[in-house]
Amino acid sequence: MLSDETRPVGTPFTSLGDLEHAAGEWTGESAWQTVTQALIDEFARVTGDHQWIHVDPERARRDSPLGTTIAHGFLTLSLLPSMIQQCISFPTARLSLNYGFDRVRFVAPLPVGSEIRGLFTLEDVRPVEDGAQLTWRVEIEVRGAAKPALSARWLTRIGFAEPPAAGAERS
Repeated sequence: MLSDETRPVGTPFTSLGDLEHAAGEWTGESAWQTVTQALIDEFARVTGDHQWIHVDPERARRDSPLGTTIAHGFLTLSLLPSMIQQCISFPTARLSLNYGFDRVRFVAPLPVGSEIRGLFTLEDVRPVEDGAQLTWRVEIEVRGAAKPALSARWLTRIGFAEPPAAGAERS
């Protein structure tokens, strides 16, 4: 993972108006990072998901059609917050929360040693009470691969210090 000192500075959004202006626009891409066996093993330890395809390199070499271990789909998904933070920031936000996903697809396996990055487009901004609901089109790109590892529509909620826009939905 990137330290705060090496993390690229993301586009700052300081108001609902900034977000509405950027709706439909490409937001950015994170830095490339390598999916290591240590990262996969730690995720398995924390979640209790110790399937051999993830944590047993010797068996994966022998029994997997890929010949190596692969990252958990949920590990791949869990990298989105750290990746998007490299692309955007909300310096005046009171809070920023995950709201869910409209769609998540684990399009292709993610072999250990793969280099990945997040690709982000702010698809939609919908005013809600005390802020906005944001819809992001996201992909986890794999360097040199024809398909992404993950494709999703990610919903987040953001609250700014400013009052909600007229006509905002109550949540």
